[in-house]
Amino acid sequence: MSSNFPLSKDELSSLIKKFPTPFYLYDEKGIRDNMKYFTDCFKNFHAFCEHFAVKALPNPYILKILADEGCGTDCSSLPELILSDMAGIKGEKVMFTSNETPAEEFVYAYEHGNIINLDDYTHIDFLKNALGGKFPELICFRYNPGPLKGGNAIIGVPEEAKYGLTREQLFDAYKKARDYGAKRFALHTMVASNELNPDYFVDTAKMLFEICVELKQKLDIRIEFVDLGGGIGIPYKPDQKKVDLEYVSNSIRKVYDELIVPAGLDPLDIHWECGRPITGPYGWLVSTAIHEKHIYREYIGLDSCMADLMRPGMYGAYHEVTVSGKENAPKDHVYDVVGSLCENCDKFAVQRPLPKIDIGDYVIIHDAGAHGRAMGFNYNAKLRAGEILMRPDGSFRQIRRRETIDDLFATLDLNGVKDFN
Repeated sequence: MSSNFPLSKDELSSLIKKFPTPFYLYDEKGIRDNMKYFTDCFKNFHAFCEHFAVKALPNPYILKILADEGCGTDCSSLPELILSDMAGIKGEKVMFTSNETPAEEFVYAYEHGNIINLDDYTHIDFLKNALGGKFPELICFRYNPGPLKGGNAIIGVPEEAKYGLTREQLFDAYKKARDYGAKRFALHTMVASNELNPDYFVDTAKMLFEICVELKQKLDIRIEFVDLGGGIGIPYKPDQKKVDLEYVSNSIRKVYDELIVPAGLDPLDIHWECGRPITGPYGWLVSTAIHEKHIYREYIGLDSCMADLMRPGMYGAYHEVTVSGKENAPKDHVYDVVGSLCENCDKFAVQRPLPKIDIGDYVIIHDAGAHGRAMGFNYNAKLRAGEILMRPDGSFRQIRRRETIDDLFATLDLNGVKDFN
């Protein structure tokens, strides 16, 4: 478990009287302090920028908190670009990394001065046509190393991924972009997800630095920054260790001094696009136990379900589960902790040793501050949970209300139902 739940049972009971479960709770101070730590770890580079992956937690209140700490955003759709703008994150603080992108989304990013990160060689001409013959001054390309770099169990092997340019395409892409008028260049890759091995990221940086040197030698193109992607994991399981970012930074700096400095490419800026390690440990899904079932297994049914948090059901992902007020009680019962979706994979925990859970207990699902509420859905006509922010002064603010039936039906033309035949 990455971060302890910040409220006692009495404090949580008081909060639930105002905001009934289920809901997501985020710790603003924890997020701010964590973002400060992330930035401080990379102070040994000329310039550093973390572009928070909006897909991890697409809420403008959270984005505004991160913007206060110097964070930018990484976006993959028009609504995410708009959310960044709402939060005051503008210009080159925004990285637009999308794939199979509609023309109007490229136009929006260009007109707002965002960094466009192209995912394919054919997108060069597509972008130029979308912009009426114009081309960005600054352009970035996403590199897919294929068999030259291993992926991990979460994201899969690079050669099976739909993302990015091959090594051969990459060199042709920079030359073509320069011919179209680009004057500034950047390089990006994303080859792992939820990775806990710190050396993986050092190896990724070395791979990109070598390409930067080769681009200078072969094409006389100087890369302004490398974006190392996201992929930094968090210790969801109690026996896992947090990634040592100071070690990662210092090790990348050594490789930088070995490759970039002698090649005359210093300064080269370092960018990331992490989501999970920034907000993941500081968000919790708070639910109430409303049912118990005793058949071939012991079950506890919650008032939340997979529609609120899909990671365990979709990926078999582990999330620590605790019971408010029973944190130190013996884990002498074994439960499947489940929701009400009509799918047997709707399980938050499977055969998990936990304290005895009584109806009415508050059940806390940890490390849900990234890819939690964001991945919610409405299957079974489920209404997704709201979001509550705990401020540094101990007060609470609702930053997204729970969905209503009216929200669910809003896109239906209900006026025509009676007369339809």
